[in-house]
Amino acid sequence: MDSEVSAGSSTSTLGHLALGLTLLAFGIGHTQVIDGVTAADAVSVATYLGGIALFLAGLLALRDHDAFTGTAFAGLGALWFTWGVGAGSQVSANAAGLFLLLFALLALSLTLASAGTAPLVRVSYGLLSLSLLLLALGQFGESGGLAKAGGWFAAAGGLAAWYAATAALAHWPTALPKRAAGRGVTATG
Repeated sequence: MDSEVSAGSSTSTLGHLALGLTLLAFGIGHTQVIDGVTAADAVSVATYLGGIALFLAGLLALRDHDAFTGTAFAGLGALWFTWGVGAGSQVSANAAGLFLLLFALLALSLTLASAGTAPLVRVSYGLLSLSLLLLALGQFGESGGLAKAGGWFAAAGGLAAWYAATAALAHWPTALPKRAAGRGVTATG
């Protein structure tokens, strides 16, 4: 593994920890892989850690003139805070689907704009995009299967964000070693 680790800023590390843990709680709840744990159980984590802490990390990043990270964290903080405080409200499946679809567009924007970031950051935003899209489609079509699939993508995105932040703190590797050109499996005749 590559021993170079981009530590990033402490604001970025904090934000990715908050995003990772929130996505893990949200995703695991949607998968229902743990008996008795649902997405509704992630409301406190989403509201306070994903919503408030992530939004504040976004404001700190913007203060430090980091427009991408600030936009990402403030926008995602708004997503998690709104989802957390709105959970349990009676809205139609189509309204819930529209909410998820709109934030899937935000996540897609972040994915497309993250070309200059670490690969794990790009992966986490990409998985979040897919997760929100699947959850939105699940709401529109009232499909529990799509919701579970969206939960798995959210959990995987959460693991990627968590590992990116933990690797920055612990100076762990974040890249796989590259193979030398011309080396690999060869066919024998």
